[in-house]
Amino acid sequence: MDPSSRRRRRYFTLMGVCLVLFVSAWGFVRLWSVPAAIALCVVAMALPPAAVIVGNRRERGERWWDDQD
Repeated sequence: MDPSSRRRRRYFTLMGVCLVLFVSAWGFVRLWSVPAAIALCVVAMALPPAAVIVGNRRERGERWWDDQD
């Protein structure tokens, strides 16, 4: 598996977790506890910036930053 597909998989996994947290928070967790739903939304809000950082992190041995296209 090449490094770009690993980065893409990690990025989409984190974004999928973000969507699951947000939808579940207001879909059914709010019926049980509104503060818990708000906490899930706060965690979901922090995941997209983390996903971008993880998705753009350089793997060992990659030299994409000095390509001269």
